[in-house]
Amino acid sequence: MPTSSRFVVTVHALAAMAVSDGTPMRSADLAGSASTSAVVIRGLLSRLHQAGLTTSQLGAGGGALLAKPAARIRLLDVYKAVEDTRLFTLHRLQPMDRCAVGSNIQDALRPVLDRAMAAMEAELAQVTIADVAAEVARLGKFTIPLKWA
Repeated sequence: MPTSSRFVVTVHALAAMAVSDGTPMRSADLAGSASTSAVVIRGLLSRLHQAGLTTSQLGAGGGALLAKPAARIRLLDVYKAVEDTRLFTLHRLQPMDRCAVGSNIQDALRPVLDRAMAAMEAELAQVTIADVAAEVARLGKFTIPLKWA
């Protein structure tokens, strides 16, 4: 079963906005950096805007901007803004209730999965976009100056 890359692509875009020093970022530039399409980026930006994490500047030289300082945008906020499913989903169809495993598996798994989800959310709540942007800068693997043209 495929997993979503929305969260990671969104963090990528937000980190790019964080290092842009207040320069509005065009969706085409963010898409190029993340190797995705501008349509995907615009969809993510729409969700971020609805969550109050980004804003946009219209007109020539316009684009997306962080709506608040990167240090105040937690990865948990981003996750909740762009992911529309839980990390773990129980059976789509009810398992067979006459089976010893089928009749009990969901009740057996639910507490474990809830704890795992809570642990992930606790970790994401501790990291901000500013933290990610600082780590990107620390790693410094790029070989050409960043351009937002």
